[in-house]
Amino acid sequence: MIRTNTIQDSVLVSEYIKGDENALAILIKRHQQRLFSFIYSKVQDKDITEDVFQDTFIKVIRTLKKGNYNEEGKFLPWVMRIAHNLVIDHFRKSNRMPAFKNTDEFDIFSVLGDGNLNAEKQMIKEQIYSDVRELVNELPNEQKEVLVMRMYKDMSFKEISENTGVSINTALGRMRYALINMRKLIEKHKIILVN
Repeated sequence: MIRTNTIQDSVLVSEYIKGDENALAILIKRHQQRLFSFIYSKVQDKDITEDVFQDTFIKVIRTLKKGNYNEEGKFLPWVMRIAHNLVIDHFRKSNRMPAFKNTDEFDIFSVLGDGNLNAEKQMIKEQIYSDVRELVNELPNEQKEVLVMRMYKDMSFKEISENTGVSINTALGRMRYALINMRKLIEKHKIILVN
């Protein structure tokens, strides 16, 4: 008989997908302590940790059963990412974290201000940065270029104009369209920004 602790995660995942329920039990048992500790370190509550842990494996099972798993050989990091996202969802849904209201004066970067952040706010802030970076990449190149120069490199519109070879008005226009498109992308992807 093969010792279960020598079987690679990727083999167990394949076996489970083929119908071997025991393979999933081995995977859960193998990573239970590490995942549970990770979740608990974020939520600091045993009951919530249990809920998130179970929700994580419900999501894992659904994904595997649908055949949508493509993280070959990287099972644990994938499961940790699912758990991490579920922890963020928990904090977003809790009343302690009000959703940022999208208004006409909305400035996407105003929600990224700092201050004294506890662990949960830090996690959410990191997720927002990640979400925003992904959205920026969806912008047309000209808009992305101006937005990155202005927001990440703190360049003036005069400097942007000189660096891109366009007029200041064109640079301003591209920035305006970039922010309008960012707002549309936030709504399209249903990304929740917190203040």
